[in-house]
Amino acid sequence: MEEDCTINANCRGCIQLLDSKDENDDPFSFELYTDGNNDNNVNTLDLFVALFLCADSFLQQEMALKLSMCQFSVPLLLPHCNNSQCGLMLWALRDIVKEWRPPELSESKGFAEASIVQADAPFYSFVRLKNSSLSKSLLLNHVMSHGQQHKNIFMHREMEGEAHHREIANGLVEISWYLPCGRVNDENFQKLVIFANLRGHICESPTQFAFLYEMSTAVFVLMDKIQEDELKILMSLHNVKVKLFFVFNHNKNEEDTTSVKTAVEKLGLPKNQVIAKKREVNVADFSKKLHVSIKTSLEQVSSWMSIASMSDKAVELGLIVDEHGSAAQQKAAESIREGIGVRSIPDYKKQQLRLQGENWKKLSKLEKEECRLNKAGGSGLEHYISKLQKKKQEIRKEQSQYKLSKSMKIFIDNLSTSKEKRDFFLKWIKLTLDSHSRIKLSELRNQLKREQENKNVERVAELDQALLESSLGIEHFMREMGLIYEFSQENTEEISRLPQLAAEMVMDGHPLELLDGDASNVPEKWVSAVLTEVHKKVGNRSRLLIVAVLGVQSSGKSTLLNTMFGVQFPVSSGRCTRGAYMIFLRVQEDLKNELNYDFIVLIDTEGLKSPQMAQLEDSNEHDNQLATFVIGLSDITIINIAMEHSTEMKDVLQIAVHAFLRMKEIGKKPVCHFVHQNVGAVSAHSKCMIDRKRLLDQLNEMTEIAAKMEKQPTIKQFTDVLDYDMEKNNWYIPGLWHGTPPMAPVNTGYSEAVADVKKNLLKLDEEYNSMDEFYIPDFLEWMKSLWKAVKYENFIFSFRNSLVANAYDNLCIEFNEWEWELRRQILTWKTEAEEAKNICSIKRLCIGHKDLVEAGMKMITN
Repeated sequence: MEEDCTINANCRGCIQLLDSKDENDDPFSFELYTDGNNDNNVNTLDLFVALFLCADSFLQQEMALKLSMCQFSVPLLLPHCNNSQCGLMLWALRDIVKEWRPPELSESKGFAEASIVQADAPFYSFVRLKNSSLSKSLLLNHVMSHGQQHKNIFMHREMEGEAHHREIANGLVEISWYLPCGRVNDENFQKLVIFANLRGHICESPTQFAFLYEMSTAVFVLMDKIQEDELKILMSLHNVKVKLFFVFNHNKNEEDTTSVKTAVEKLGLPKNQVIAKKREVNVADFSKKLHVSIKTSLEQVSSWMSIASMSDKAVELGLIVDEHGSAAQQKAAESIREGIGVRSIPDYKKQQLRLQGENWKKLSKLEKEECRLNKAGGSGLEHYISKLQKKKQEIRKEQSQYKLSKSMKIFIDNLSTSKEKRDFFLKWIKLTLDSHSRIKLSELRNQLKREQENKNVERVAELDQALLESSLGIEHFMREMGLIYEFSQENTEEISRLPQLAAEMVMDGHPLELLDGDASNVPEKWVSAVLTEVHKKVGNRSRLLIVAVLGVQSSGKSTLLNTMFGVQFPVSSGRCTRGAYMIFLRVQEDLKNELNYDFIVLIDTEGLKSPQMAQLEDSNEHDNQLATFVIGLSDITIINIAMEHSTEMKDVLQIAVHAFLRMKEIGKKPVCHFVHQNVGAVSAHSKCMIDRKRLLDQLNEMTEIAAKMEKQPTIKQFTDVLDYDMEKNNWYIPGLWHGTPPMAPVNTGYSEAVADVKKNLLKLDEEYNSMDEFYIPDFLEWMKSLWKAVKYENFIFSFRNSLVANAYDNLCIEFNEWEWELRRQILTWKTEAEEAKNICSIKRLCIGHKDLVEAGMKMITN
């Protein structure tokens, strides 16, 4: 600290300096020392507003989503720097989807799910006057945390960085929401409730206050006293049918008390709408009075409204609505949704997305049968293969004759615009289809639950299938676009531009479907065309590191990749999308030489061993094919294990290893990392050593069994097939949520643990860096070779694990021995029977010619 530093009571550096002051310093002195540098004295809310003002529409959306996940407030009205204008942040909040459990669903364990801007809910606003010593934000935090662990949802003056003077944040309106968890006897609110907080006093932001007053179920005004100009503002708005509450800090100043009493009389407020805080009552206890007032008010609320419905009033008051700039793209997305109408989603797909229907699935089965010849029977192989090829040609011809549907035309036309318009359209169609799917899937789940209670087995099976077929998202339209190209017989300009459009989307970070999980097939022509375009666009500089994740359904694998790399694989969207998707993540120029690649390719897969798939006949085959294909493609495979699913993942790994042993084309040896979810103890790595050793021993045992079956004696253990280090390749990360959802924030320890995993994943050893560089053309060749090997594999995939396969193999050996023994016995019996028959025939001949036999005997004797 320099000697000439000036005094600044807001400097944290100087506050910390108090500990090192000389013992002779006066401990009662209020003087603090500073270095005179005020650059870091930025109010946190100013920084918050500045970041949102500097961000584009999509970054604003991402920031709002992350803030909501951490249970922080998000901006509803964002002031511009000079506070001359303000914007309604409707678009920024569109991506936030919440789940909660109303009391009426607590017994059935059901839940409600909705986009937060579309959910109808009571709306409570908290504002203050110029003279108010109470902190709105602190009070709100106590009210919303009532009966739970305290959370700092709204930033308040006692938090770090909030003591500094605000420059641009006054006029900001933040919102947050209380989400009930369904406990009827809980002291907290039983409904979804939205709370708004206006920063600064109402005279600074009259437009924002007017907007809140007209939109709110009730407005709580915090004050020590009320001035004439403030009363005029309240009087001008009081004709609106909104409950007005005065929250009065009773400071025993007669003049202040009189001003509040006068305002109460002029506004005609009843006594129960004036809440006074006495000096001896602390904030925590006082918040209980507020809580009771809000609960009482909630019981009297008859009509609610959604945030989305506030846009007209915002425009009327001169506010800017952030999403109006993308109205054309919103209209295009709505026109696709309107095409669904009252039809079921499966019916819509049959009419508008015809190429991915039954013909595509039949073709996929025919291609595998052509490789495996399982059903050839007694007919000649050449004739059977010719018959299969003829069926394939007929299907391909029929597929190529389909005309472009109306929905697909709208979709492709909107992709063919500028990047900004395309991005807005894709986001709008995602939001629109997700909202529609949530409603349809919720209806199906409720029907399924009723039929399960009625034990109607046939209807349950139908609804299970309907749930599988009722997912609809951008991926289905992209799949249809790919199949249009896949089955095209003429290379017209309209067809040839499709891979270019998809390549631009891949370069922008959108997922590309690698394996269609509904048909269990890889559209090789389409994937090759798209990635070849990507290779051209980057000037052939496309060195790849391929990272894949595998895990049981709902084990958090997509969240893991999203957190690790900042991507946006679909998470908990309520849909049952199947297959494998990849995202190309471009490596920054300054890291390319260090890391030795241009792109990190992330492959996310559907959840294995899902309950919906378990009922299907080919569920084991589907999961095992997917796991083998994805592991075979990757350089690094993350095996995501929630502790309760370790057995299922062990089964899948055994089959993948066994399949690699059977495939002559496999030459890669992927690095395998195990990530154990929901294990937060600092001692986990040490205490779980025995479990890791047991898992490796079991995998070694199964690998040895598989090697014996395949007559490969050189393979002795799991690490002969997959690269795995028991100490270095195991990671333990805590649970995602800090507390009990739906009001639990994200656990910061989760993000920190995932960051450690990422850091070590990308620390590739010298052996890997010295390997031949792997470019997009190499990846495509490898993909085709591997998929061909998967299609030809007709034995191992149908088994649950290697033990079952080995048992079947041993049974086949035993059966062959039994069959041979039976054949030997039958042959022996037949030989003996024929000999006995011949002897009997000779005896009958002798009896019939007795004289002749005797004469012959005499001749022999003589």
